[in-house]
Amino acid sequence: MNPFLRPRRSMLYVPGCFTRFLNKARTLRVDSVIFDLGDSVLVDNKELSRKQVVEGILTGGYGRRERVVRVNDLDSPWGVDDVKAVADIGADAILFPNIESKEDVHDALAVLDSAGGKNMPIMVMIESPIAVLRAEEIAAASDRIACLIMATSDLITQLHGRKTPDRIPLHYSLSHVLLAGRAYKRAVIDGISVDIKDMHSFEMACRLTRDLGFDGKSLVHPNQLAYCNDAFTPKSTEIAYAYEVIEALGHAHREGRGTIMLNGRLVEQHHVAAAKRMLALTEMIKELESA
Repeated sequence: MNPFLRPRRSMLYVPGCFTRFLNKARTLRVDSVIFDLGDSVLVDNKELSRKQVVEGILTGGYGRRERVVRVNDLDSPWGVDDVKAVADIGADAILFPNIESKEDVHDALAVLDSAGGKNMPIMVMIESPIAVLRAEEIAAASDRIACLIMATSDLITQLHGRKTPDRIPLHYSLSHVLLAGRAYKRAVIDGISVDIKDMHSFEMACRLTRDLGFDGKSLVHPNQLAYCNDAFTPKSTEIAYAYEVIEALGHAHREGRGTIMLNGRLVEQHHVAAAKRMLALTEMIKELESA
């Protein structure tokens, strides 16, 4: 099973410059906290943000939530110093923005390793047309990549697309990045929704990418949490069916049959693997929410 498998139904960006947001994240029902040193932080607050994120992670109190730090671009005045500051403070992963090639991945790993983060997992942001087109080479660049996170707001702007409820302008990009990620066993996360008060479109966005196969959604406001957690949480009927699949096909194999019909559906071995993955995530979600 994927060594980086864990619930990422909701990944919340928290600007490092606001201590009250950093403190609030300790109480939220969110799977992953992305401590943001990047675009959400004004230039004048970059160094303060870095200092507060380091202090926040070292202080702890985030329970079993995944702790991810998004650094600034490595070619910016802050990126390398960001990595040096957060490489060995106990974060679970470092998120690198604007990754557009395998060379970008290797450069990010080299900076992280030299800063003391050797063997630390990374996440990469896919936020431009060229990054989407090169999604396969990016996903294949290193087995330390735990997750691909799409920046759909940036992407749709660069595509000259329009925001629509069905997200048609993004369908190809979403599917292409998902395909590349799955080919190399990477988690893949949908981008943010910028219409903070439009919960109807947010819920539709969650359910669209859930049905495509995404692992979860990134978000920028706590009010959106309940919707993505609900969309990406296995339902009781799905869990019950997963147990049925495992038991029924196991029984069939003992009788010398490779496939079966279960509730009118053909069931094969790959369905068992999917069922076991769902059940593993379900247990992880229970542990996360009980903390």
